[in-house]
Amino acid sequence: MQFDFSLAELEGYQPAEAAPADFGAFWDATLEAARAFPLNARFEPVATLLRSVEAYDLSFAGYGGATVRGWLLLPAGTRAPLPCVVEYLGYGGGRGLPTDWLLWPSAGYACVVMDTRGQGSAW
Repeated sequence: MQFDFSLAELEGYQPAEAAPADFGAFWDATLEAARAFPLNARFEPVATLLRSVEAYDLSFAGYGGATVRGWLLLPAGTRAPLPCVVEYLGYGGGRGLPTDWLLWPSAGYACVVMDTRGQGSAW
């Protein structure tokens, strides 16, 4: 890997913070628009051959009402609240299969793997 700065320079680097003047207003309006649609969260069980992990096809209404999809993976038989790891995927792929994401539920955590809005879930 190549860097423009030495390690000492990187450790001490403090970038200038220059948020636009309308930054707060932008996010207030964006969140208000997102809340204009009902969440419509759905958790459809997915049949797998896994004995130690339960898998659910998660969907909910995101910004503008667009459907966002993902996996909810839980240690099998869990009914109590759990800490949850949420993994957000970038563009160029999708959430794959539940068997691709066994680390966290196997360690006793809930895990949500989010597809990018409008991408991946049909693959």
